[in-house]
Amino acid sequence: MKTDEIRLGVNIDHVATIRNARGTNYPDPLRAAKIVKEAGGDGLTAHLREDRRHIVDQDIKRLKNQNLLPLNLEMAVTNEMQKIALGVLPNAVCLVPEKREERTTEGGLDVANSISRLKAFIDPLKRNNIRVSLFIEPNEEQIDAANVIGADIVELHTGHFCDLYEKKDKEYTKVIKTLEQAANYAFNLGLEVHAGHGLTVESVKHISKIPEIKELNIGHSIISDSIFMGLRGAIELMKQKIKEARF
Repeated sequence: MKTDEIRLGVNIDHVATIRNARGTNYPDPLRAAKIVKEAGGDGLTAHLREDRRHIVDQDIKRLKNQNLLPLNLEMAVTNEMQKIALGVLPNAVCLVPEKREERTTEGGLDVANSISRLKAFIDPLKRNNIRVSLFIEPNEEQIDAANVIGADIVELHTGHFCDLYEKKDKEYTKVIKTLEQAANYAFNLGLEVHAGHGLTVESVKHISKIPEIKELNIGHSIISDSIFMGLRGAIELMKQKIKEARF
């Protein structure tokens, strides 16, 4: 298949994490969003958690109202979040599992065991022209279930690969093969394929080589790198590494 350029969605959650640590109104996620656009980012990702530990409701409203870049709202499968999404109308929602005690999302959504519930949940979103993405583990059972319920996109969880890669555990090569196979399988079903979680400027090259992947959503490492090189520099470096690996 033809290899196209991968879109980069920048997750700005941790700009809000820093703000909330002091209870100030800065750093402002909207200002970060403007820099994402200036630096060549293709979209914004923000996770509105139940406990509002970083992004809060007003952030989502402001990001959507400014309409700087397509907004991907990460959220749990709850009535509260569905209502918020239908009120804000982001470009896309990415449904993720969520536990209050976790530091970050720990795994993929179990779509296969929630088909009826998830289909009913996403139907009103799709009727309002919100694209629906499901954050899942890279296996055929979950991909088949995502296709059955009518998802537009699957976002493959790269966390296991990244953990092994950071530890210099050679088993990461097997996980890459699993991700390659899953991406190809989903693509052939007609699903758009995204990937994300834990990717850095070092590890992203391996995932960027998978031709079926159309978008990467990356946050923590970009915000971390921005401490040393500024947000614009961190985004531009990530875009460069993705492009080098892709072509």
